[in-house]
Amino acid sequence: MFEKMRDRWTKAINPLVHRMEGVDPSLLTWTSLILSILAFYLLMTAGNDTNGAILIVGGVVVILVAGVLDGLDGALARHQGTDGPYGDFLDHTIDRVVDVGILVAIGMNAAFVDNVSSGYLAGLLTLFGSYMGTQAQSVGLDRIYGGFSRADRMVLTLVALVLAAWQAHWGVAGIEMSDLHWLGEWALLGNSELNGMTFALGISAWGGVYTFLVRFIKTRNGLLA
Repeated sequence: MFEKMRDRWTKAINPLVHRMEGVDPSLLTWTSLILSILAFYLLMTAGNDTNGAILIVGGVVVILVAGVLDGLDGALARHQGTDGPYGDFLDHTIDRVVDVGILVAIGMNAAFVDNVSSGYLAGLLTLFGSYMGTQAQSVGLDRIYGGFSRADRMVLTLVALVLAAWQAHWGVAGIEMSDLHWLGEWALLGNSELNGMTFALGISAWGGVYTFLVRFIKTRNGLLA
């Protein structure tokens, strides 16, 4: 859904791109990674209290800034005429590092998540969806963007983190899955409580599975047509 706003984003940042003539696009890419690593630390160490809420909000803000830089690097490279295979490779590689890093960091937050492996599993399933998009290119098709896009996942993740910050600040407990249905804990990748952070893990994991299936079917149909 949010992937469709790519053209609007490109038009919105054009004035800023024109003011950055002398900036190396790869500098923006590497800076976005450094900022993302800072965000990982903030999300991983945030407690379930007011100070933790501040850390979570700080992590969200840092991720947003890193995302802006990540969106600027490609547009700047195209404007300068310096875009090429390496820049595309670097950009997509760091995107994958950030995607997985956020989920692993959330999974390592013991204040909200009681199954640390859920972060690794969510990261793995997210990669499955991303992999299928690039795999289509490797066999001669155009890149496949269907399913649960990166933009969709990031927006929902940030909204979930803001919810987690709200819970931490006001001391609002999550929903115990044992009070609902045993499938609830399974859907949350083994976590016993539904809160902002476990929701982010769950939606990323199952969104990754959905994306993998959608892109697999599209690739299959394209190859057999």
